[in-house]
Amino acid sequence: MKDFARRGFLFSIIAGVIGAGFCFSVLAQNVGGDIGGGIFRPKNPETKRNAGKTPKPITKPTRNPKRNPAAELEAKVEDLLDKGNDARDAKKYDEAQAAYEEVLKLKANDERAAYGLGNVYTDQRRWEDAEKHYRDATTWGPKNVDALVALSVVLVQPLTGANNAKRFADAETFARRAVQLDPKNSVAWDRLGVALQSRGLFNSETEQAYRRAVELDPNFAAAYAHLARLLRKMNRGGEGIPLYDKAFELAKDPPTLVLIAESLQSEQQWDKSEIVLRKALEMDQRSPSTLYFLGRNLIILKRYQEAEGYLRTAVELSPQAFQPYTLLAQSYLAMNRLEDAEKTYNSAVEIATPGEQKQLAGAFGFEGVGDGYMKAKKKSDAARAYRRALDLDPGNAQLMKKLSQAK
Repeated sequence: MKDFARRGFLFSIIAGVIGAGFCFSVLAQNVGGDIGGGIFRPKNPETKRNAGKTPKPITKPTRNPKRNPAAELEAKVEDLLDKGNDARDAKKYDEAQAAYEEVLKLKANDERAAYGLGNVYTDQRRWEDAEKHYRDATTWGPKNVDALVALSVVLVQPLTGANNAKRFADAETFARRAVQLDPKNSVAWDRLGVALQSRGLFNSETEQAYRRAVELDPNFAAAYAHLARLLRKMNRGGEGIPLYDKAFELAKDPPTLVLIAESLQSEQQWDKSEIVLRKALEMDQRSPSTLYFLGRNLIILKRYQEAEGYLRTAVELSPQAFQPYTLLAQSYLAMNRLEDAEKTYNSAVEIATPGEQKQLAGAFGFEGVGDGYMKAKKKSDAARAYRRALDLDPGNAQLMKKLSQAK
């Protein structure tokens, strides 16, 4: 009976996905989205410990031991990489970052340390930082398939003010390189499909990339979900129903569940997405991606007070990630908690790129805060918010007019 009920629930999700339209609200557009990149968790850089290799035993030193500086350095590097991996797994991102950075001080151009840093930033959705370090890893280790795949993931994340068309094309290039180096790597094939889809290529090549991924790994839930979404884009939604069913059956971890929820959000299936995200949260209450997408979901459903708690935790776990700050500030703005919104937007400015800073000037930023203060007849506060907006978007005529009215 429980299995029947679960399958009935899943079918209702799928039917909603296939029948959904494309018209998002203004707020839904503002919070953005991506094609499955937000849930990807690359594996840790390989060391002797996690590769299953047994380190050579340490021999008892003789009276006149001959030092081997190269071996000593390599042993220290291995220890630091293991330390970084352990800290990352425990979501102690500052500690992980420090360990990997220490490796680079000891051994410049170490591809594993650069890749490890990219992983730390990916976990926190700090896409630009992750991209920089993954690019270093692929430059220093051009045959590092894990780094190539991870870089492809990061490059499909759209960035404000960036040449996203070039980034999406690069994502395809790196995914193709990974497939060429390791033709039996199911994740590489899946990311090739994602890269092609990010470029708007809903065609047979994209479909075959996803199908190759599930052929290589029949338990690859994420690839089934990606393929199902592609088929809907290709007006073959009926074929996607059993694939969504398969993805849900195979989803055993929070990242995969978040992928399914993200797909539902892209189709405006907010109620269904929440159920999937809460299941993911039961498995891991400290997953930044789960918390971010659940907060996003609740904002769309206008349950701002609930969203606040999840987004505050996301900010605490990823204090250098821009997106959780903006969503948290938007929840405050919607609740008319203007001082909290202003404070949170100011925090976001400190870590924002120039393009993101300009985004914070608008209606879902300091301009919106100023409008709230004006409505509350707090003109001096409104003027302060409008000035802050103009600092970020100089020459904006509308902001200049509003500032004049607030004086």
